[in-house]
Amino acid sequence: MAIGHLTLELYLPLTSSLKEKRGIVKPLIARLRRDYNVSVCEAEGQDTLSRAVLEVVCVSQNGALAYRQLEKIATRVENWRLDAEVVDYLIEMVA
Repeated sequence: MAIGHLTLELYLPLTSSLKEKRGIVKPLIARLRRDYNVSVCEAEGQDTLSRAVLEVVCVSQNGALAYRQLEKIATRVENWRLDAEVVDYLIEMVA
């Protein structure tokens, strides 16, 4: 069994309030949970309007499958929302 951890740093240029930011981040988290069966949370930047950091964790049979799934998630997030840019992402294998 392998555990993969993805850190996604997002830039939200069009948000002018925390309510607008929440309107972008919450549906993104819900979609990741639903489509990929992963655990997701907003870890940093909750009070910053133009920045969000999402932490995504998945458990898989082996490290290669977990890494591939997290890589696919990072690519999909880049393409899903035009109002949320992926600035950087980091994939770590825990076990």
